[in-house]
Amino acid sequence: CAIDWVDVAKKDTKIPMLRIIFNIWSHILVSVSAAILAIVAALPSHAHEVIPAVADVRVSSQGVDVSIRLTAEAILAGIDLSAVIDTNDADQADEYDRLRALDPDVLAAQISENWGALSSKINMMINDARMDLTLTGVEVDPVGDLDVARYTVITAMVDAPVSHVTLGWAAEYGGLVVRQADVENGITEFLSDGSNSQIMTPLGEATAQTAMEAFASYVPVGFDHIIPKGLDHILFVLGLFFLSAGLRALIWQISAFTLAHTVTLAAGALGWVVVSPAIVEPLIAASIVFVAVENIAFNKLNPWRPLVIFGFGLLHGLGFASVLGEFGLPQSQFIPALIGFNVGVEIGQLTIIAIAFLAVGLWFGGRDWYRARVSIPASAVIAAIGAWWFIERVFL
Repeated sequence: CAIDWVDVAKKDTKIPMLRIIFNIWSHILVSVSAAILAIVAALPSHAHEVIPAVADVRVSSQGVDVSIRLTAEAILAGIDLSAVIDTNDADQADEYDRLRALDPDVLAAQISENWGALSSKINMMINDARMDLTLTGVEVDPVGDLDVARYTVITAMVDAPVSHVTLGWAAEYGGLVVRQADVENGITEFLSDGSNSQIMTPLGEATAQTAMEAFASYVPVGFDHIIPKGLDHILFVLGLFFLSAGLRALIWQISAFTLAHTVTLAAGALGWVVVSPAIVEPLIAASIVFVAVENIAFNKLNPWRPLVIFGFGLLHGLGFASVLGEFGLPQSQFIPALIGFNVGVEIGQLTIIAIAFLAVGLWFGGRDWYRARVSIPASAVIAAIGAWWFIERVFL
């Protein structure tokens, strides 16, 4: 795209310098977009996504039993899971891959050998005193697809008189969902900053979690699923944004999307609708392609688009529900926690739109070249990435 902009300016001195600058910018955008697509195409078929661990805690008056489901390879490799969202981005990625390829029995043996060091960062507080956990078992999933994170389940115990318990671990071990099992009012709490859980007793929570506390604790869980971990949802929302710089078109689309994913999020969390991720995830990728391609083909909101987006929103809601399936919801405050998660998702989506508006729409949305120089190139990049994800999720 070699263009002599000085010559252009000489031929028509009425061309504003700002217009020349952003014509140059549009060509740079196309080049950068091509580079992004090349990078995406070179990525492994599945990212080594950092998955929060889940600790199920059983408390009795005689002791505590803990079952922790986690990606043990990341912790053994020494990856700081509070600083990355994909283990491929860590300096220890090669060590992670080596551990990921180990036979389950070999990896289990390494966990057992290193249990002293590993457990030193697990903070089990019984009756306000820190207690060491005794390892009782390690179960590692089969090797399987090396490009997909696998689970390990570690079981441990403390044999001591118990009145109350809290559990947490070091921030570098990543997010931890603490769930008290086998009691009616047990906690379900997401920890991400190295803090400890609420107090658990043999009968459940020492102080029952209020509706507002449950709501507040799940707002960051929903937000975290959008920013930074929900790249597919981010691209879909950006696809809605780039249709038109007009506020009315954006409001119609976001309203349809929000209503739809709220319905299926609730239905999925309640267990009324269960659809395999093998079906949902490719369709989410296809939804990204659709909205982006329609942005290129049409320059305004068509009557059918809100209805189509509503349908895609149902799919995205099922994706959100699968995340909640990993975390679980507190049975004693199920509805407030569900609403909190959904509010967190909405805040994340609005944050993406606000960033896009401040970065692009506010400055260039009213320009007559906005569609040609901004909307169409950006939509083309989004469509290509979504198409790659669809192929990856179906065939690779």
